[in-house]
Amino acid sequence: MRVDYHITQEGKLRREGSTVYFVNQEGRRALPVEKIRAIYGYKTLSLSAGVIGLLCKAGIPVHFFGWYGNYEGTLWPKETLLSGEAVLRQAEHHLDPTKRLELARAFVRGSILNLARNVAYYAGERPDLKRYVEAFHAEAEKLPGYDTIPQLMSAEGHVRDAYYEALDSIFPEDFRIGSRERRPPTNKGNVLVSFANGLVYSTVLSEIYSTHLNPTISYLHEPYERRFSLALDVAEIFKPILADRVIFKLVNKNMLDDGDFEGALGDMSLTDKGRRLFLENYQIRLGTTIKHKGLGREVSYQRLIRLELYKLEQHLVGGRRYRPLIMWW
Repeated sequence: MRVDYHITQEGKLRREGSTVYFVNQEGRRALPVEKIRAIYGYKTLSLSAGVIGLLCKAGIPVHFFGWYGNYEGTLWPKETLLSGEAVLRQAEHHLDPTKRLELARAFVRGSILNLARNVAYYAGERPDLKRYVEAFHAEAEKLPGYDTIPQLMSAEGHVRDAYYEALDSIFPEDFRIGSRERRPPTNKGNVLVSFANGLVYSTVLSEIYSTHLNPTISYLHEPYERRFSLALDVAEIFKPILADRVIFKLVNKNMLDDGDFEGALGDMSLTDKGRRLFLENYQIRLGTTIKHKGLGREVSYQRLIRLELYKLEQHLVGGRRYRPLIMWW
């Protein structure tokens, strides 16, 4: 089974024959290319032309993250699972307003109800949070009445603002998000959300590579907004499941300290130590298994992403109607 490979130090990837090495001041180490699903590079990571050729041949995407942990771009290998029919059906569902709206509503519904599930987790001990859960469910029920993409985006945005407000009433003061600030993140809460969301986006993108789907044709987000906008669509469903649950664990179990952050309020980022801690727990989350209701067997959280993409493929080619994954656990 292939795994994700995270490079948290500054350095270079070099090729010698059929072997790729990570090289920096501390020396060099060989990368097990045959066992790698995707590479995630943080800080400054440079690649030679020979490395690029080998990684593309092996079908390994390389995701790059900036100083603040924000996603910056991806080296996308030549697609091997090409399907003209799938691309045509994707385009058809984007160009047809009715078909596009159906899928956009599904992504927003999945996002909102998974956010509600996260808040409901705390509402058992905090009855005052139930109003958020009820409001989120009420908003989800209104979605069929929204007939434009901007309306759907606005609904999701308002729910997410209220969601962060609910989290701020739970989190210790040091980790409250306040207003959502991305470039740069202004406090510890924003640092964690930005880094986590970028990870989910790139994880979804890696999974898209193993399907017939084209990552540039989307439904909720505009294709021209970002290069791989389908990953943005699907990530909306999984950010509450993956990103937020890792943040909850790290904050609620007091696993983070001042040594995991650097900078001052208004301009903060994770340190190497903090980044490694987050990545370790993110990988644990991806590998955790649950019993799938439809399949009747244990599947990992990472596998849930691939299954979601398969559901979308089936919908596009005229199979079973797409229904977003909503947490039942």
